[in-house]
Amino acid sequence: MYTVFVEIKPQGAFKKGKIYMFTKIIQYLKESKAEVKKVSWPTKKTVERFTLLVILISIATAIFLGALDAFFSWILKTFII
Repeated sequence: MYTVFVEIKPQGAFKKGKIYMFTKIIQYLKESKAEVKKVSWPTKKTVERFTLLVILISIATAIFLGALDAFFSWILKTFII
């Protein structure tokens, strides 16, 4: 019976050690910061409008689903149970 030893070589970011990993992380953060600066952010007024719109649609949806639930509960109690 023979025993085979295989040498495992590090690949990718581990090839050059921890320093290489940290430089890649720092590079990623710098590039991310540069990309965020390019973003066209909405104005405060636009954010307020869309927030109000989301709240109103959520309330309307809750009322609609509540009405459907009450209606189907009434149908079940009246005709089936």
